[in-house]
Amino acid sequence: MCRNIKTLFNFEPPATEAEIEASALQFVRKLSGFTHPSKGNQAAFDRAVEEVTEVASRLLASLETQAPPRNRDVEAAKRKAISARRFGTAS
Repeated sequence: MCRNIKTLFNFEPPATEAEIEASALQFVRKLSGFTHPSKGNQAAFDRAVEEVTEVASRLLASLETQAPPRNRDVEAAKRKAISARRFGTAS
């Protein structure tokens, strides 16, 4: 599950709210151990995702760096190359 959480800071264009929420969802899934919570836990699960999304958005907005913004396409190509080395390539 955690492999789906991507670095969201210092990218051009900046992370979208949907990307932040997707990372928050993965984080809450990992912490809770639930991919799909029961009906009894659904409200608490959804509230946690909402709260983590809000905190993550505030964090990303408050961070500063002197480094130039990273390019999403370049970073995706790096991840793809690492994956190909690790798992081999499909022909």
